[in-house]
Amino acid sequence: MTLRLTEEEDLALTATAERLGISKQEAAREAIRVFVDERAHFEDVVRRAVDRFGPVLDRLK
Repeated sequence: MTLRLTEEEDLALTATAERLGISKQEAAREAIRVFVDERAHFEDVVRRAVDRFGPVLDRLK
């Protein structure tokens, strides 16, 4: 897989990797893991809120 970044994104990735003492590849992989985990958590929270409050919201229509 090839990851194409803007110059600004590449500079940010480079700075982050250097600050953490890891490779740019590992920094990118960690960013992807964090994004996926946070997105899954957000979707779970929304799903639980809809399950819990959906009927109430439907009655308010």
